Amino acid sequence: MSETEQTDQSPRVWVLADDRPGNRSQCLGVARVLGLPFQQKDIEYGPLVRLHNALLGASFAAITPASRAGLTPPWPDLVIGAGRRSASAARKIKKLSGGRTKLVHVMHPGAGAGDFDLIAQPAHDARPTAANTLTIPAAAHGVTADVLAAAKEEWEPVFAHLPRPLVALMVGGSTRRREFGPDMAGEVAGLAAKLARDKGGALLVSTSRRVEESEDPATMPALLAAIADVSHHLYRWGDPAGNPYMGYLAHADVVVVTGDSVSMSTEACARPGPVYLYAPSPLITPKHKRFHDYLFDAGYARPLTAETVWEDWTHAPLNPAEDIARAIRERLNIGA
Repeated sequence: MSETEQTDQSPRVWVLADDRPGNRSQCLGVARVLGLPFQQKDIEYGPLVRLHNALLGASFAAITPASRAGLTPPWPDLVIGAGRRSASAARKIKKLSGGRTKLVHVMHPGAGAGDFDLIAQPAHDARPTAANTLTIPAAAHGVTADVLAAAKEEWEPVFAHLPRPLVALMVGGSTRRREFGPDMAGEVAGLAAKLARDKGGALLVSTSRRVEESEDPATMPALLAAIADVSHHLYRWGDPAGNPYMGYLAHADVVVVTGDSVSMSTEACARPGPVYLYAPSPLITPKHKRFHDYLFDAGYARPLTAETVWEDWTHAPLNPAEDIARAIRERLNIGA
């Protein structure tokens, strides 16, 4: 699928966008901030994706035949990907191009890292650095001032009836190592509702697949019960009416986000207003804690607890995609 039109004068750029929202938003965010025309190559995986990248090597073995059909010459000048699973396909593209294609990857790709020309790895991953790595403080994304301005205009009529101020609540959910159940769902929703209620405002609530498909069937009912007595606009994952996530970020006076998602937490900090992280210790891994400590120390966010009182404060917008785009221009001489 073409995101922007290719011209003869511009480098040919492909973005390997897979089915994980965090991976997808990061590599697309880098491409959009880079500002070059690019093609989005949607990637789906077969059963071999479970194999270690050392076994897959530079190959298309882990992706479906339909995905392979979209990866044909002319080979691009630049491939942008994210996460371990797309790495073997990126390496195969470089191999087929005779080594001409430059590879930029967000998050460490695992085995075969030497084939990548630039690896943007988050500081909280605490991985060793190398000549081809760039350390970034948080997740890359495409939530720019222009994107927020467009979303604000688009969603203005939908939220016009809600009392101000607006509190956006972005809910992630359980991870492989930590469970987000009814108690947490009720607590974070209740705390966000209190912020809105104390100011006479309303909630903008967004749920993810992880919370909607929680192993505990009481999780979503607990969340919904906690917001029932506050004016709100609710988006539940999978709603065909359209996802107002960017509209929530654009219109919110304050954002509350669950700390299980590095991507959502960073995107919340792309806007200059207050951000509160819900991060109880049973939900948070050591890696997430390192990330949260950075956000707190740098003034991008504050912890959300029962003692939290809404204060108006600002911070500079946070978007590591700008650092990656700059490195592409300066290190790889693409788009300079």
